[in-house]
Amino acid sequence: MRKWVLEAVVLVCGASTMVLELVGSRMLAPYLGTSLFVWTSLIGVILGCLSLGYWWGGRISDARHDFKTFSLIILAAALFIAVISFLSEIVLVVVQNGVSDIRLGAVLATFILFGVPSVLLGMVLPYAVRLKISAVEKAGQTVGTLYAVSTIGSIAGTFLAGFVLISYFSGMAILLLIAAALLATSLVSYAGGLLWSRALLLLFFIFSFAQADSLAQAIKGSDFIDVNTPYNRVWIFDAYHAVNGRPVKVMQVNDENDSMIYRDGEELASEYTKYYRLAGHFNPGLKKALMIGGAACSYPKDYLRQFPEASIDVVEIDPKLTELAKRYFGLKEDPRLAFFHEDARTFLNRNKNKYDVIFGDVFRSYSVPYQLTTVEAVQKMYEALEDDGVLLINIISAIEGPRGRFLRAEAATIQSIFPQVYIFPVSHPEDGSEVQNIMLAALKSAARPRFYSRDPELDNYLHHLWINEIKKDMPALTDDYAPVEKYVMEMMPGLPKPGANPMKSRMSFLLGEKKLNEGGSK
Repeated sequence: MRKWVLEAVVLVCGASTMVLELVGSRMLAPYLGTSLFVWTSLIGVILGCLSLGYWWGGRISDARHDFKTFSLIILAAALFIAVISFLSEIVLVVVQNGVSDIRLGAVLATFILFGVPSVLLGMVLPYAVRLKISAVEKAGQTVGTLYAVSTIGSIAGTFLAGFVLISYFSGMAILLLIAAALLATSLVSYAGGLLWSRALLLLFFIFSFAQADSLAQAIKGSDFIDVNTPYNRVWIFDAYHAVNGRPVKVMQVNDENDSMIYRDGEELASEYTKYYRLAGHFNPGLKKALMIGGAACSYPKDYLRQFPEASIDVVEIDPKLTELAKRYFGLKEDPRLAFFHEDARTFLNRNKNKYDVIFGDVFRSYSVPYQLTTVEAVQKMYEALEDDGVLLINIISAIEGPRGRFLRAEAATIQSIFPQVYIFPVSHPEDGSEVQNIMLAALKSAARPRFYSRDPELDNYLHHLWINEIKKDMPALTDDYAPVEKYVMEMMPGLPKPGANPMKSRMSFLLGEKKLNEGGSK
């Protein structure tokens, strides 16, 4: 049995490293998002720390190689990961409120939370190699075997985290599970020394894992819902509207306040979602609509009320969001409402239906996912519309200057396909330098529409039409080249600063008055 101890230890530590990296993405998501920058930071920092661990573990093993030291290295990794499970949210709030550059914030948060445990886990493999080598002539075979076992562990940890753990357990629970597994591994590798202390710690970690969700709920409040899905980290909590002070319920998906409804009425809580009602002005006879992005489905519910003879298909990649919308946001089954739970681009690629209007409201860290911004995607939307069809897409951007590059790139993209494209700034209709929600309307018909209405509400929205020139200085986005994250970074100084919001929630003490941005709320 002792013969395979080192292989078992390396396997567990390899798996723990990958589980730590993947659960780290969910821990960072509500504060820093899930953008390319966050993933780059996670992968880069953890790989760098593992490399440091490989180097340091090799040096230490040459100076002193015994199972006691080996066990203490693993024990230290377990303890640091356990500490992370309790302190991560405090660290992330401080980083979110103190660092304005998302790239620097992601690197800093990853290093603070995962740097030390990654270094310690990196030390395990070279130390195990030194313990395992008994003869120089078999050194290559020994190193190759242990590296293969470590890689197998990493593969197993990747699938375990992605397919099982993140879908069923909170981040705190998963970290405590890793800590318990590593602590048990340290006991297996060396039973002597601190035996009772480690055994008691192991029992504590197991108990904490079992109670992790209850503990997190007690800290955040009984009305705060924290859910991991196969696609997202979701928070649901009560707050108050920033403008009128009315009570709202918010669904935050990763770092976006993706949906918001009034708790005391059925009208739309997010101002920009009301601009989707322009569909009835541009195409009065609409009967069938497609909504790209569902979340809590506040607008699809409004659409069904506004157009009692019409139907709507909703494409939402995450079926858990639909389930949560039914449980907490008053979404009901309706024969006129159909859901398709898949990526919106794959849906468009195979779609054969025709729609009178397509609504777009999909965000990932303040930007539309790049695969939905390109000429190829817009062409699919164009083909999915009837001859008098309308495309209404919500984006967040300025219009003018460097912070308006995304809007101008997306406008150029849509103009390359649609004969008519108009933009309606929601919050600041005369200020093109302001980063805000912008409703972009594209008409498949060449017939020029009216920009006034007898309906006072619609007339008000139509008066937000941007009539100034939009510079044609940006190339259209394509599947081959769509630097959406770069454009978003350029407008980050204009985005709402976390911690500056008059909305209050039960999480205020923890989130430091976290900004509940309206953008992306459905």
